[in-house]
Amino acid sequence: MHSFAYTAPATLAEALEALAAAEPGTKVLAGGTTLYDLMKLDIETPSAVVDVHALSELAGIDTAGPGELSFGAGALMADVAADPVLVSDYPALAESLVKAASQQLRNMATVGGNLLQRTRCAYFRGGPPFPCNKRRPGSGCAAIGGLDRGHALLGVSDSCIATYPGDWAVALLAFDAVVDVAGPRGERTVPLAYLHLEPGNTPDKEHTLAADELILRIRVPATPTGRGSTYHKIRDRESYAFALVSAAVAVALDGGGIVQDCRIALGGVATRPWRCHGAERELLGEVLNGRSARRAGETAFAGARPGTHNAFRIELGIRTVAEALRIAGERAAR
Repeated sequence: MHSFAYTAPATLAEALEALAAAEPGTKVLAGGTTLYDLMKLDIETPSAVVDVHALSELAGIDTAGPGELSFGAGALMADVAADPVLVSDYPALAESLVKAASQQLRNMATVGGNLLQRTRCAYFRGGPPFPCNKRRPGSGCAAIGGLDRGHALLGVSDSCIATYPGDWAVALLAFDAVVDVAGPRGERTVPLAYLHLEPGNTPDKEHTLAADELILRIRVPATPTGRGSTYHKIRDRESYAFALVSAAVAVALDGGGIVQDCRIALGGVATRPWRCHGAERELLGEVLNGRSARRAGETAFAGARPGTHNAFRIELGIRTVAEALRIAGERAAR
């Protein structure tokens, strides 16, 4: 690990001042569960670190309001996952956090930092001699034509097929969340759908935040559809592995089981959190049953681009969406 300057602002205002004056390469430290790993691998080599983990202004959780849920970027994953409103009225959000990591990590990791996880692609993390356009733009992508069992099927490019690894962002995407950020130019709100970038020709650019901007909070519009939701995650082992495929699904049904509202987002199979608007539209006005759920899954994966070893995850993904819709439908009918 390389040497770096360290500062721990006492207030949010001081943190923003520190970021505004920071030299290139400065990183924000919150829970540290991702940044420390990347620093040990020499993937992140910050010149300075601004530690915001103790800022009380970022730690709030408010799920009592009628219009929206609000989570401070510094709120811990464990605390948000245990919130009674999320557990009862938005189980997909709570489950995405519980299934994301061990209890020890959830006690440290923050919900804001969790949004900005970097890929677990072994070529990205392994470093030389493997070429990786995320680590060294223009060097190539060893995963294309390589060992790509866990790589993306959706949103890929000729420059990168690395999978976005997170769970929380996938569930938030299904509920149309927004992210409030602040920097030297003031505050702005970014729809979560526009926070993460597909690789295109610049896979080293993974999100739309500026280097001197800080996530303040995540806001989720309140909806009764949240009660009929689930986060269904399929992985190689049950205990805190990254997803082979996951689906955040929410539905609202009328008395005859006809879909009135539907949200479907995918994780583990795309280069960013992936919303399936076409599959959602296909289900609206239809009776939710095994056949319609299967069709929705097929639509969700219609644009998949498999590589050498990951084609099996298309069928796995279709079944995952269908099973998630079954679970969500049962909860919506209670």
